[in-house]
Amino acid sequence: MTRPTGPPPTSLRELALLFLRLGATAFGGPAVHVAMMQDEVVRRRRWMSDERFVDLLGATNLIPGPNSTEMAIHVGWARRRWAGLVVAGACFILPAALVTAALGWAYVRFGTLPAAAGLLYGVKPVVLAVVLQALWRLAPAAARTRPLRALGVAAAAAAALGVDELAVLFGSGALLALARAAGGGAGLLPAVALLPSAAGAGAPAPVGLAALFGVFCKIGSVLFGSGYVLLAFLRAELVERRAWMTEAQLIDAVAVGQVTPGPVFTTATFVGWVLAGPGGAAVATLGIFLPAFVFVAASGPLVPRLRASPAAAAFLDGVNVAALALMAVVTAQLGRAAVVDLPTAAFGLAAAGLLLATGLNATWLVLGGALGGLAVRALGLAG
Repeated sequence: MTRPTGPPPTSLRELALLFLRLGATAFGGPAVHVAMMQDEVVRRRRWMSDERFVDLLGATNLIPGPNSTEMAIHVGWARRRWAGLVVAGACFILPAALVTAALGWAYVRFGTLPAAAGLLYGVKPVVLAVVLQALWRLAPAAARTRPLRALGVAAAAAAALGVDELAVLFGSGALLALARAAGGGAGLLPAVALLPSAAGAGAPAPVGLAALFGVFCKIGSVLFGSGYVLLAFLRAELVERRAWMTEAQLIDAVAVGQVTPGPVFTTATFVGWVLAGPGGAAVATLGIFLPAFVFVAASGPLVPRLRASPAAAAFLDGVNVAALALMAVVTAQLGRAAVVDLPTAAFGLAAAGLLLATGLNATWLVLGGALGGLAVRALGLAG
């Protein structure tokens, strides 16, 4: 078995502490989570190079499931193989699962959600600066040639026009492989991820733990794309097909996934609690995340082999630059929602300045943004 290269082997304790902290403070969605991981894993600890990190990012975009969680699992595999895979992934998921479970309890008990507007008000512009820093650092490795830069621009334009994310990724990889291999990539055709068909809502189907696990395991096994795609799957399964939730309850569930730290897929934890209590929260969480561990365990060892094949390496280069293009499009979308007045603009500029001037840990910036947002709202200074 090939041992990890680079720094001395990482202890499981260090892996656990890092990903528990990231899972507890990584607000803002997968693009922000990946940015924070790049800051910690590449820049601060030097566990891997930018090139290796971008390769893993491309690999996560080729398999279903939550990309940021899969990046955590990949890092764990790279540093401590099987034990690291489990520890890093579980520790990244655990804080968000506990928080969303607590919110699920409060929702069932009180029929509403605790307010989080002030928290998000300050966090959003800060995470925008964090993502921009990650894009700035990763772009030279992913877009290192003129054809790759042109492909990245084309991928960003396609994503901005609404082309399916999976088609952008596979299409970019196939185009580059075909260009380099003179037809050797003919079999690399864009895949199509289809949403499950949904029947009209009828009488509610029984909610059992086995059925709940099956629903979320299926979603985790086939879902590509962003949290908005997750919403479509949840609506088809929970509202239209099984009538387990109302539209309003589903919107509340998705809101919880957006305002809590860690992976957005812990929306499943909230849904599970609302539908079947603590047991439902546990099986829904296990169901939606289990496929990610399986897919990473199967694909992780193949990434170095992909690099050894010219055609596969070209395909991976295309996917990598397209993945960064998708991150750039998400950042632009975040920007419109994050910078809404002068205080949020000031938060974003201050965070960007601190990142560039001091290299301050992104975790502290996010926490500072949260506190600043609460203070601005409390003082009535928000626009």
